[in-house]
Amino acid sequence: MNAASSSVEIDPAVDARFMALALTLGRRGLGNTWPNPAVGAVIVRHEANGPVVVARGWTQPGGRPHAEVEALARAGEAARGATIYTTLEPCSHFGKSPPCADAIIAAGIARVVSAMADPNPEIAGEGYRRLKAKGIAVVTGVGAEEARRAHAGHVSRMRDGRPHVLLKLAVSADGKAGLAGRRPAVITGEAARDRVHLLRAMHDGILVGIGTVLADDPELTCRLPGMISRSPVRIVLDRALRLPPECRLVRGARTIPVWVVTCHTAPSDRAKRLRELGVEVIGVEAVDRSRDLGPVLKRLGGAGLTRLMVEGGPTVAGAFVAADLVDEAALFRGPNAIGPDGIDALTGMPLTHLTHAPYLRPRGGETLGPDRLELFERA
Repeated sequence: MNAASSSVEIDPAVDARFMALALTLGRRGLGNTWPNPAVGAVIVRHEANGPVVVARGWTQPGGRPHAEVEALARAGEAARGATIYTTLEPCSHFGKSPPCADAIIAAGIARVVSAMADPNPEIAGEGYRRLKAKGIAVVTGVGAEEARRAHAGHVSRMRDGRPHVLLKLAVSADGKAGLAGRRPAVITGEAARDRVHLLRAMHDGILVGIGTVLADDPELTCRLPGMISRSPVRIVLDRALRLPPECRLVRGARTIPVWVVTCHTAPSDRAKRLRELGVEVIGVEAVDRSRDLGPVLKRLGGAGLTRLMVEGGPTVAGAFVAADLVDEAALFRGPNAIGPDGIDALTGMPLTHLTHAPYLRPRGGETLGPDRLELFERA
């Protein structure tokens, strides 16, 4: 069985097809596996009469078991002599579980097809080397571009020590984010709002400023049917700890985590009260200027977050743009204008500072009922 499966010549297009399946499986875990990456794996027997999928796996909630181990457990003896497709290099170090590379070797896998190397310095090619040393054929780079997008959070945390940042904005046809006097406005419709909730489910954390909380009293949860448990950690930038104990975020903090990032000089009695209500209070040097955001993101990366969705108002959004900390942007454009008295989408700068930023490039879009979603990614 081993020889029959491993001796069949495999068309690169077939490898690409099964890697696409692995990437689809891996995306199931986005927002649900941090601090580990959301990996997908497929085990296929390439027989003379065609390929047969014998098992699938994806990283489980909380990051364990890993995708490869899940797939191997489902495949059993059928894994011997087969090919495993995995969206990231199999791990080679002992963490809270044994290395996936060792599990692949023990299972008798004959061939490993991997989309990209793991930037984790504890792995960084060692998984591939370990597999090759045991005579396993290793093919890399299949589906690499899409894998880099899927694992952007893991790459950012390993490379830069911070989560990958998606900035979400909803703007009117004339580029405004709200009514005069900082009053909120309904800009987009139901289809766009559902898409925002799906984005929330695919991120580890969602960040707003205290101004948004005081103005809107949001929940910041994923309210798609059956997906409340996929809600991200809710994070508030709050220099003086003005977060009201009676707001929705605090009332739900014991069910869905709330983190408040504040200055070390914030009133200690307020911090104590929030902690008593289940809120995690994180102290940093400063949180109210664009130059302060880098250290804030480092703290969030150190806490394990890999993918952060910034959904704050114009002040927070403008600060992230000014600090060059936007890795992706999702711009939801409504069909109606607000008028010249409306609030600009980015405080202190035109919207073109985002849409024409030299470090961002358009990545397509889609129509959502009467609204339009425009996507951007770091070039």
